[in-house]
Amino acid sequence: MTAAAAEPAYVLGRARTRLQFSLMANFFLLMALYSGVLGVLLPNQIAILDPDNKANNLALLFAITSVFSTLATPIAGALSDRTRSRWGRRTPWIAVGSLVGSLALFGVSWMTSLWSLMVLWVMAAVAYNSMQPAMTTLIADRFAPEVRGGVSGIVGAGMTAGLTAGTVVAGYLAGQATLAYGLFAAAIAVSCLAFVTLNREPSSETMPRRPIQWGEFVRGFWISPREHPDFAWAFLSRFTIYMGYQGVAAYLLYILRDYIGLGDDASNIAIANMAVITLVGLVASALISGWWSDRIQRRKPFVVAGSLIMGCAMVMPLVFPSMTGMWAYAAIIGVGYGMFMSIDIALMTQVLPQSALGDEGRDLGVLTTAVNIPQIISPVMAATLLGLSGGDYRTIFWAAILFVFGSAICVVPIRGVR
Repeated sequence: MTAAAAEPAYVLGRARTRLQFSLMANFFLLMALYSGVLGVLLPNQIAILDPDNKANNLALLFAITSVFSTLATPIAGALSDRTRSRWGRRTPWIAVGSLVGSLALFGVSWMTSLWSLMVLWVMAAVAYNSMQPAMTTLIADRFAPEVRGGVSGIVGAGMTAGLTAGTVVAGYLAGQATLAYGLFAAAIAVSCLAFVTLNREPSSETMPRRPIQWGEFVRGFWISPREHPDFAWAFLSRFTIYMGYQGVAAYLLYILRDYIGLGDDASNIAIANMAVITLVGLVASALISGWWSDRIQRRKPFVVAGSLIMGCAMVMPLVFPSMTGMWAYAAIIGVGYGMFMSIDIALMTQVLPQSALGDEGRDLGVLTTAVNIPQIISPVMAATLLGLSGGDYRTIFWAAILFVFGSAICVVPIRGVR
């Protein structure tokens, strides 16, 4: 009997409804944590520690964090495929990862040097990135392919709303760092423990054991673009859109201060208010796109349209280098990013290489590195562009536009998904 054959049946009825809304809540809080910490709390903390080198220090923090996160995500996904326990394959990773990550995150608020801050944040990021592929893989494990658009839409709405909510909360609590970090840490830990309690995963103890043969284990992370072109194009599409999006998002606070000209307090409030504007477009776009995608059984048009809309949003601050342009950016990026996020997960689960061994966690972990690697490269790219241009933030927007438009082009050659 193969591992795939031993997989539990897809959830139905109330269990399916409970699982999809539980996933939405968990991803809402996880994305809120990421956006609040990465977009507001850490930039503020780093600016206080060394105002003159804040841009370079932030880029260094993101780069080091993302190296560890990029390694942790596919490895944790592959190990979760092999986990045999009475609680299932994914549950131990979700529970332990959330607890370890939250303890480390709360410790970040007490750090008074860049390197101590970096060590604890890297610990938190590795723990959370070990948890995330297990949660994502539950969509492939427990939901039939024909309903994944709706599930992806609901989860995507939660993720996009979380990105907004986290920025709002962090923006208003930026002056109370310990409270803000503690709130995010406690919320995700409690939510994940409630998740695994309410959505009991079937035991994996009876599934065939898969001892790790290290040579085969390491080679398994290479998925040939020639043999699996759809997987390669999906990876490239995800990589390019996050290169563009992260390049702007990572420096949004500094853009408001140094490009728009707001003061420190005003920029913290502005970034929170922009997030509120974005929220409406995010949630509405994600829910409508997910439902519509399932109804017509199409994924690619929504991903392409979302990418193009995001590119248009990034034009606004170039045309209107004022808060008018930033308000327009906030509104339009919500519609585009919501559309992209709502379909992205469904598309990713449908381009996975077919395996009788049950390697979905590993393969989705590899696809997640298409998000993590831009977190390494895009801040460094942005800092380099700022250095070469004498601090001209317009160069970041131009680079972001090229990347998100490129993402739309990369989706077109995918053949196995409509």
